[in-house]
Amino acid sequence: MRITKYTHACVRIEHEGRTLVVDPGVWSEPAALDGADAVLVTHEHADHVDVLRLAALGVPVFAPAGADVPRLAVRPVAPDEEFDAAGFRVRAVGGRHAPIHGGLPDCPNLGYLVDDALYHPGDALHVPGRPVETLLVPAQGSWLKTGEAIDFVRAVRPERAFAIHDGQINERGLASVSGWLAAESGTRYRHLRPGESL
Repeated sequence: MRITKYTHACVRIEHEGRTLVVDPGVWSEPAALDGADAVLVTHEHADHVDVLRLAALGVPVFAPAGADVPRLAVRPVAPDEEFDAAGFRVRAVGGRHAPIHGGLPDCPNLGYLVDDALYHPGDALHVPGRPVETLLVPAQGSWLKTGEAIDFVRAVRPERAFAIHDGQINERGLASVSGWLAAESGTRYRHLRPGESL
């Protein structure tokens, strides 16, 4: 499985000629969607879903049931649902976006476990309750503290972790967050720059 990180929360997953893209938002590079066979959207916020770009793409787009994604035909997904997307086996977990302040925002958010190997949680810290090889850990957000990200990685116990949700953090802040995650998360942690693959 080849994983390519794009700006903010967008990740491209390729295996045996199949391509699945998760959370191509308005900040992600258009190249993330080149040749995509299907798209997973964790929730309705624009930093995770670029409606205009996806509407023109013409591939299946999976999003949480109840998500407000106007002008885009999506296949609604429920928590704990298992389905195929671009030939990958996907399990949806979680249910709601993490609160920022006063319980807001409150919108559907699903994390996706792909081929029982890679987990993208969207804007929540839901522990999937099953082994995870590669965890995509949110590095920054108005809904997140660094200590919560560290505790999330420790709770999931992946073999390795890589940062996502880092589009609003400068280089100095990113170095600090990455340093904490590398030192304290209890797993092999690495930050991938946009366009970098493994």
